[in-house]
Amino acid sequence: MAQFGFENDIHSILKLDMPITNAPMARWQRKASSSNTSALSGLSPGKSANVSLSSSKTPSKTPGKNKKQTPSKMGGDRFIPTRNSKQMDVATFLLTKENEPETQKAWSVSLNGYNVEDAKILHLGGKPLNAPEGYQNNLKVLYTQTATPASIKKSRYISSTPDRILDAPDLRNDFYLNLLDWSSRNFLAVALHNSVYLWDATQGDIILLMKMEREEDYICSLSWTKEGSYLAVGTSDCKVQLWDVENQKRLRSMASHTARVGSLSWNDHVVSSGSRSGHIHHHDVRVADHHIGTLTAHTQEVCGLKWSPDGRYLASGGNDNLVCIWPRAQEGSAGNDSQLIRCWSEHQGAVKALAWCPWQPNILASGGGTSDRHIRIWNVNSGSCISSLDTQSQISSLVFAPNYKELVSAHGYAHNNVVVRKYPSLSKVAELNGHDDRVLSLTLSPDCSTVATVAADETIRLWKSFEMDPVKKKAKERMVKSTSSVIHQSIR
Repeated sequence: MAQFGFENDIHSILKLDMPITNAPMARWQRKASSSNTSALSGLSPGKSANVSLSSSKTPSKTPGKNKKQTPSKMGGDRFIPTRNSKQMDVATFLLTKENEPETQKAWSVSLNGYNVEDAKILHLGGKPLNAPEGYQNNLKVLYTQTATPASIKKSRYISSTPDRILDAPDLRNDFYLNLLDWSSRNFLAVALHNSVYLWDATQGDIILLMKMEREEDYICSLSWTKEGSYLAVGTSDCKVQLWDVENQKRLRSMASHTARVGSLSWNDHVVSSGSRSGHIHHHDVRVADHHIGTLTAHTQEVCGLKWSPDGRYLASGGNDNLVCIWPRAQEGSAGNDSQLIRCWSEHQGAVKALAWCPWQPNILASGGGTSDRHIRIWNVNSGSCISSLDTQSQISSLVFAPNYKELVSAHGYAHNNVVVRKYPSLSKVAELNGHDDRVLSLTLSPDCSTVATVAADETIRLWKSFEMDPVKKKAKERMVKSTSSVIHQSIR
């Protein structure tokens, strides 16, 4: 019987035949009650009893004038909209409802005819509401919570394996020599003992350019001209030879040094050569008396020699741990003295690795040998060392890769690898491992997309690590074409 009594009570509540007794008083009821109370209490014995409720509700501040309702000021009392009895019942239910979901749904459906949770416009949590079936909206962000993947930055992939491997038998394992160079016409020159070979990177052909007459002599250095038509060859018999590659013909042999020529660098028609004696000679290849200047600051072998891209400065590195900066050779000067611009002695080992920054002509990078292992970045104008990094390995060669503004370093003992670093932070981007012995030299391809390395394991490895994004490559080509067309128009 008790169960039937409980069910009858539930049915009587849901029928809503009588008001809810336990519910608190509604706001409009409280407001009406307080208004009546204040109106009655406002009447005094000395005043007339027929004063209207409206006049007692808003007393006049200025006697003798028409009684007007005081206008509300900005920022005053809040606006209370008119609500019907059904809305007040819903509000009362929301204030007094229980926490159980089933009870909430039952009361909501009984009072409102629908579930309140389904009618909410804004949700504080959970998934967004689904759009009606068949509805299409271009602004998809209204119905999604996931971030768009297009905003994620794509990282460049650098292969850890070489694109091609070439054999280099009889390669001389000498840290102080420069036996590899890549021309602007896509010919890779390599010195193997007393011979110079050319590899046509476009066709894949191999050409024997020259071979020294005596077996005991050997090639010490190679350097292409800017146009890529001529190759300078430094030899162990103290000479600098100039070769016409297209006709495979030696144009001249220039003798001026007293020791082997281990480094070469071109600046227009002047080729500079560094010797084991510590002297640097300038040769003007246009005239018979080719020796036009001598630089004498190094006390040991000059193993690194690089002209800046703008041709203003010559950087030299030696086995005496010095890095020297020289000015451009004066036209027609035959003197042996030239003013030294900078001389840095911070390195603690031989400085063979030198590289000028293509997009900042006043920036020079230098690398030290086994007892130093540091990469140092110099500002030639101010003479200061911008940054320094300990690589924990011998540095044999450096080159800037302009496609991604990176610095590539070749290492000997103990890592025997190639490292790509971001410039100017020098943070490591990738390591290229594969050589079984120390890397002796590296050079960059004409399109700056591939770096070639030669090592004591008698192999040349080509790493295609700097290919440009196709969109950026096309934009760069269009810019080059537009620049060349402007130049042709100015010539006409």
